Amino acid sequence: MDAWLEDFFAYLRYERAYSERTIISYSSSLKEFGLYCKSLETDLSWATVTSDVVRSWVVSLIEAGLSVATVCRCLSAVKSFYRFLLKRGLLDVDPSYSVSAPKKRKPLPYFVGEKDMDSLLTEVSFPNTYEGVLSRTVVSMLYATGMRASELLGLNVYDVDFDNSLITVLGKRNKQRKIPMLPELKVCIEDYLRARTQIKKDGGDEEALFLNGRSGKRISYVKLRLLVRETLGKVTMQSKRSPHVLRHSFATSLLNNSADLQSVKELLGHESLKTTAIYTHTTFEELKKLYNQAHPRA
Repeated sequence: MDAWLEDFFAYLRYERAYSERTIISYSSSLKEFGLYCKSLETDLSWATVTSDVVRSWVVSLIEAGLSVATVCRCLSAVKSFYRFLLKRGLLDVDPSYSVSAPKKRKPLPYFVGEKDMDSLLTEVSFPNTYEGVLSRTVVSMLYATGMRASELLGLNVYDVDFDNSLITVLGKRNKQRKIPMLPELKVCIEDYLRARTQIKKDGGDEEALFLNGRSGKRISYVKLRLLVRETLGKVTMQSKRSPHVLRHSFATSLLNNSADLQSVKELLGHESLKTTAIYTHTTFEELKKLYNQAHPRA
């Protein structure tokens, strides 16, 4: 049986070009699985293992306190091994085929609450400089539109339609969508454009909406991330304060205020409702928190 393992690792190394780290991980998992099988029956072999044995091994890993990610990785090694044995014609049945991996719990997205965002945009004082106007505008736009950082960075001046209060965004796979521009954001962009006239443009970046005040070039993601992190730091000290957090904040605020999921999907530019649905979990967590704070018996 060790020969089967040697052939399997050679297959991973030379035919599939797996990294040594992955091979070592697979080797460790298969060794643990082999020891578990022997602890059940000394004469149990790779060929006589049943789906019940694989399933009970997975349960034993969970009961031992291993994380879901670790259990999934261990099971993946066993499944890969048995697929290899089937492919080579060494076995006729894969005992791991019907064994499902435990589901990983997706972490809820970070977001900034409505009160904090209202405080930031109505009470916090921004420096009366180009940098201050830029910071306020990019944060306002990300929160008011829910656009991705890459979409904001790609905006040109002509993408902002003041007459119809619309912003044209070029999203993933070059799909265009139009996002409504709130009156408050409209005023903010107008203020920014006045400040922008003082910046010396750098050649091909003249059409870019958001410019670096020093270089005159289109702002970079690093610059945007720094501006957002510093600005959000005025109202929250949570560890994640990235542009994407404002996208999450936008979606969460809409759903908390009774927007329907399909509309939020369209505004975010998601391909599937499944992607948007994670925000319903966020709003439910908020609902539970409010319930626990408000209900006398909570």
